[in-house]
Amino acid sequence: MNLCFFKDTARMLLAVGVLASPLYAQTTPPPEWIDADTGHRVIQLSTEPGSESLYFNLNPFTPDGQKMVITSPDGISLIHLQTRVVEKIVSGRPSIIMVGRKTGQIYYVSSKIENGATIRSVCAIDPNTRAVREILKLARGQEVSTVNADETLLGGTMTERPVGDTPVRREAGSIPKNDIESAALKRGKKSKMMEDRLAKHYPMELFFFNIATGETKTVNRSTDWLGHLQFSPTDPNLLMFCHEGLWQKVDRIWTIRTDGSDLKLIHRRTMVMEIAGHEFWSADGKTIWYDLQTPRSESFWIAGYEVSGGARTWYHLERDEWSVHFNVSPDHTLFSGDGGDEQMVAHAKDGKWLYLFRPELLADKSDGNIDTKNLIKTGVFHSEKLVNMGKHDYALEPNAMFSPDMKWLIFRSNMSGANQAYAVELAKAAGK
Repeated sequence: MNLCFFKDTARMLLAVGVLASPLYAQTTPPPEWIDADTGHRVIQLSTEPGSESLYFNLNPFTPDGQKMVITSPDGISLIHLQTRVVEKIVSGRPSIIMVGRKTGQIYYVSSKIENGATIRSVCAIDPNTRAVREILKLARGQEVSTVNADETLLGGTMTERPVGDTPVRREAGSIPKNDIESAALKRGKKSKMMEDRLAKHYPMELFFFNIATGETKTVNRSTDWLGHLQFSPTDPNLLMFCHEGLWQKVDRIWTIRTDGSDLKLIHRRTMVMEIAGHEFWSADGKTIWYDLQTPRSESFWIAGYEVSGGARTWYHLERDEWSVHFNVSPDHTLFSGDGGDEQMVAHAKDGKWLYLFRPELLADKSDGNIDTKNLIKTGVFHSEKLVNMGKHDYALEPNAMFSPDMKWLIFRSNMSGANQAYAVELAKAAGK
């Protein structure tokens, strides 16, 4: 596979989630290699320096599982996973929302200048015909960050800010937040930013926009900081969202129906400095999974909440196995973690790895003498290291996710100097 490089490295966009990585000059890595420490094959999927796979809980895949969307320095591109061919789909500086689960259309926010004012619109493009449609012009304070399972609704937030108090808009490639986004945020500044924003108590509400009718419905008006909206991948009328802020200060994970009913707190803290977050759906929409620490920086779990009945499952993991983001395979049998460095919440001494986790529930030895139906099922993760991330700067979060065929773990990294999208094969290379 030939690599293509920009001569002008100043064009590289290195926006990542709520953090920004330094600008790097692209080195010349091999397009694929066997990780000497793990025996797993790694391939570089993208070709332009500054390219990134999507945030860990955003759907990047077309419904047939054959193509994957990534962001590039000047647009949105589509990777054909079998051939690794990369094609530009949208040019400019769009902010991607996700790939629609039903039609495969790519939803994004575009910006243009009209009469001296910036106009932002939610658009969708058909990756096959390249037909573009404008769906919604965004009002001041309005953000869209998710599309429901049958692609009938957009989900977002409306924030009422004082005149003159305008958030810095995120750049292409960064994760969608709802009202505070800046590619300039650095490690030491994030906590203060979150403290300051939480204390402002801007009036906010969730809204749902009906794509067919143009009707907007608002629900859950409050002065809490609302964010990280994710529609269920299977139930078009169920939304998960969070109360933003420092995790030890908020009960973070919530769900609500699109008619405003059944507002539900998914995890209530029970101890000082307990934290829960970076929540994500299982592929079948039956379980919400999240990072749980009891308390913060001391005891590490991946916790699951069964949406239909409320059953809970917690899997324990070691300090070095803690990851910025976790994910679950399409068939729910495997989990992944993208690791972390010493500066992060786990303060791991040897945490810079991509991990594959095989979950095991602990045996119930109560012999049926007690009622366990309302108790938490507990288990452990058995880990396997997939990629040595020693050369990776974790100011860029790898955001690992499973490929639809469960043969690869896809992630983004700056290990070669510039941001690129990669994949590691779950099966070890022959002879390793």
